[in-house]
Amino acid sequence: MGGDLNICQTQIDDLVMVETKPYADSRGAFSRMFCERELHDIIGSRQIVQVNLSRTDVVGAVRGMHFQFAPFSEMKLVRCLKGRVWDVAVDLRANSPTFLKWHSQELSPANARMMVIPEGFAHGFQVLEPSSEILYMHTEFYAPQSEGGLRYNDPKLSIEWPLPISDLSKKDAGHQLIDSSFQGFNL
Repeated sequence: MGGDLNICQTQIDDLVMVETKPYADSRGAFSRMFCERELHDIIGSRQIVQVNLSRTDVVGAVRGMHFQFAPFSEMKLVRCLKGRVWDVAVDLRANSPTFLKWHSQELSPANARMMVIPEGFAHGFQVLEPSSEILYMHTEFYAPQSEGGLRYNDPKLSIEWPLPISDLSKKDAGHQLIDSSFQGFNL
């Protein structure tokens, strides 16, 4: 039966894309969303401890760039279940050759891709279609005392958003810009 997961490396070490090979017949389609065995080389001994669903209604809205500080750093596995989003991950790992570099990927049900974002990265997305829904699988529980964020338009990142920003939470707009003292995270 179909449903195999194809792991694709990105230009940033440890940040991977997973492509799903759906199985379709006259009844509809079947897709494997997650398989510990197929993803073991990426996930290792981590466990999925929380699954969240986010719906964003406004095209052009941005959510992010979010992360959790140690000891609550988390790996996120992100899929778009409805609509389309421009998904972005930023490398914040100290001493990484891709420190402060970002990778983006369109996620949609049609392309059946999942971004696997390891600890030490910030994550955010922009909505490309109304009422887009994102499924997040997390390897750590949400810890509000350990949450952090980067400004979506930080000049040190120069993230290229595909659309003008139409909506942003007050919290996300208030994240500080990266200054010269930021050295990244040691994991």
